[in-house]
Amino acid sequence: MFPALETHLKQTIPDPYEDFMYRHLQYYGYFKAQRGSLPNSATHQHVRKNNPQYLLNGSLGEKDDLIPDTLQKEKLLYFHSCLGWMQWRGLSSLQPPPPRFKDSPASAFRVAGITDSHMLSLPHLRSRQLLYDELDEVNPRLREPQELFSILSTKRPLQAPRWPIECEVIKENIHHIEWAPPQPEYFYQPKGNEKVPEIVGEKKGTVVYQLDSVPTEGSYFTSSRVGGKRGIIKELAVTLQGPEDNTLLFESRFESGNLQKAVRVDTYEYELTLRTDLYTNKHTQWFYFRVQNTRRDATYRFTIVNLLKPKSLYTVGMKPLLYSQLDANTRNIGWRREGNEIKYYKNNTDDGQQPFYCLTWTIQFPYDQDTCFFAHFYPYTYTDLQCYLLSVANNPIQSQFCKLQTLCRSLAGNTVYLLTITNPSQTPQEAAAKKAVVLSARVHPGESNGSWVMKGFLDFILSNSPDAQLLRDIFVFKVLPMLNPDGVIVGNYRCSLAGRDLNRHYKTILKESFPCIWYTRNMIKRLLEEREVLLYCDFHGHSRKNNIFLYGCNNNNRKYWLHERVFPLMLCKNAPDKFSFHSCNFKVQKCKEGTGRVVMWRMGILNSYTMESTFGGSTLGNKRDTHFTIEDLKSLGYHVCDTLLDFCDPDQTKFTQCLAELKELLRQEIHKKFHELGQDVDLEGSWSDISLSDIESSTSGSDSSLSDGLPVHLANIADELTQKKKMFKKKKKKSLQTRKQRNEQYQKKNLMQKLKLTEDTSEKAGFASTLQKQPTFFKNSENSSFLPMKNENPRLNETNLNRRDKDTPLDPSMATLILPKNKGRMQNKKPGFTVSCSPKRTINSSQEPVPGMKPNWPRSRYPATKRGCAAMAAYPSLHIYTYP
Repeated sequence: MFPALETHLKQTIPDPYEDFMYRHLQYYGYFKAQRGSLPNSATHQHVRKNNPQYLLNGSLGEKDDLIPDTLQKEKLLYFHSCLGWMQWRGLSSLQPPPPRFKDSPASAFRVAGITDSHMLSLPHLRSRQLLYDELDEVNPRLREPQELFSILSTKRPLQAPRWPIECEVIKENIHHIEWAPPQPEYFYQPKGNEKVPEIVGEKKGTVVYQLDSVPTEGSYFTSSRVGGKRGIIKELAVTLQGPEDNTLLFESRFESGNLQKAVRVDTYEYELTLRTDLYTNKHTQWFYFRVQNTRRDATYRFTIVNLLKPKSLYTVGMKPLLYSQLDANTRNIGWRREGNEIKYYKNNTDDGQQPFYCLTWTIQFPYDQDTCFFAHFYPYTYTDLQCYLLSVANNPIQSQFCKLQTLCRSLAGNTVYLLTITNPSQTPQEAAAKKAVVLSARVHPGESNGSWVMKGFLDFILSNSPDAQLLRDIFVFKVLPMLNPDGVIVGNYRCSLAGRDLNRHYKTILKESFPCIWYTRNMIKRLLEEREVLLYCDFHGHSRKNNIFLYGCNNNNRKYWLHERVFPLMLCKNAPDKFSFHSCNFKVQKCKEGTGRVVMWRMGILNSYTMESTFGGSTLGNKRDTHFTIEDLKSLGYHVCDTLLDFCDPDQTKFTQCLAELKELLRQEIHKKFHELGQDVDLEGSWSDISLSDIESSTSGSDSSLSDGLPVHLANIADELTQKKKMFKKKKKKSLQTRKQRNEQYQKKNLMQKLKLTEDTSEKAGFASTLQKQPTFFKNSENSSFLPMKNENPRLNETNLNRRDKDTPLDPSMATLILPKNKGRMQNKKPGFTVSCSPKRTINSSQEPVPGMKPNWPRSRYPATKRGCAAMAAYPSLHIYTYP
């Protein structure tokens, strides 16, 4: 109607999409021009296509002077702004504009004079769904979809570990080299004069390191993030006063570290407190921390003051591990056993709770101003595992027969990896005939022994050795290298972030609380439906015994008698200087019903084991009294593969020999046990008549059962509900009465007493006459007590009968005290029916008798109309028959 007005409005009112793009791109720093300088197809000319300077890969930068016109600069800048918007929206230049927008970045490019061919030549605009050949031309084929479980690739960085949001994490990357000492590292030989330092604590010492943001008991895991706690990381180390200040600087806020507090009690003496497993108040055994600002010529003493186990390998010569950063950088020397004056003893500080134990040792650092680490055992972190798996995924040969998958995500969102290792089969029948072997490690995060054994196994099974190729031909290996990544990351010794021992929850139905265990059991259950699982083995560490040994399960099936012991015996023969068959145990205890080996055994896996590798060393053969190194543990992984070949050898000679040897060993053990009991036994009969569980000793002694139960967050909810229930059950206190209420109550009591006296007086005369009218089945006694008739035969109270002497005759007068009480109300009296007469009823028949009140014999409190029952008021719940 008004063309001039419409033209004026178009010129003054901005386009909604143009206004949106202006604000959005300006906010993110992509566009800094004025609103009026935006390119418009109606008013601006096209940019010349022949000028190559307009096609820049980044910002205008140093080539601004090559663009002749400011307007063209704005056009090109707008082009790059739209390009950023495209990348933000995930759109391709070839895609049509969104229906809700009038324009699109593609049209803006055409306004700027940028053609599709120019845009496709830019690396910014390459579509991830299209393939490009070597000539940089578009291939019309779409890219193959990514594998659902493909997790590692050189094209993508490793997934950073996720920490609970309460944990502070330093930004430094801690890395240690692998190294095997050239000489055996012998156990420490106690001299008997080791110092037992007195624990003084913060009162007489100075705190030089203490974590503030540590989850305490009663809290529970809520969420996680990469890098842990938000905000600036505090400097917990003390500030040095100068180059002469020799105070050690402690740190443990890195993967698997767990130092809670350090107190300086003397110039070169420190008391250390370990952090318990997160969301618990127990499990202090593993330690791993860093010290800096060392002095070479000084002798330092460290004392860990809050260990919980009464027994430890430190009492029989085990030494702590030391790592020097300068030694690693200059001499390529890694972890080594160090320490003198080693003593493990009970802490005399008694706080009224659980007893603590101390570990003390002295050491001399190799360099001044060095960075050193101490550890309970060789650390193996979640990042170490990821780096190893990344190398496998990028190996063109190994990746052909090793498929990496994600089993699940942990509570914190870390990936639980699953490896499937087998050679490709020629036919479906060949693939179906393969048996499976399931191996897992690090369900207990502080037992890094398992990771080194697992690494040795993977190194061999992924190699080009003929034995490894043969194993891949006949088996399908399912490998779970780290079942508890959350616990490994935060430095726990035994628990997950649920605050519970995962190796007690393999029967759990709480998938959300114990995902790693639930998915492992489910995977093995599906695997059993596909093929036979020949072997299951979970790699652990042991803190009280030396050597390496297995825990298994006794089989009562006569057909497979002692078969579960053949594999451990073969492993002992293949590694005689490391593996101790004598330390193996096959007893299934009730407290171990939730462990992996027992649950898998009950699912049908005959050879189900827990492999225990010591934190210390060997007492066998050539390695006697020496510590295990990384290479020793890795070699055990190779021996597992070698023993598998012996176990499955078509020639059953080794198997038969082991069975015969096991029978003889068992015969000797049984003779020994019965000889200790002073009994003789004939073993010529059937072996199935002997209970092997009674012969073997218990495998208990671990405090892991203390971590059984509901996850911490559910346990807290249960405790809250219990407390609320108790509060609800408590009776409310009566409010204080006023003087008027007290007077009314006093008058009421007086009136009731007068009525009772009147009632008793009026009923005395009728009491005897009422008794005379009763049937002959009552018999009088001296005390006017009555016994029931013979055919009634009421039951006596067994509790009261047991309390009296058996030789004492039953006094008829006591019958009123031992007859059972009837809590039911009085029934209507009808001929031939039983009537229950309850004692001590007042005029108000609905009032219940007062417990514990002594009966007021022989007066009756019933009105005259109910005198038939009043005679029996002295007999609680006595049932009588009434006749017309």
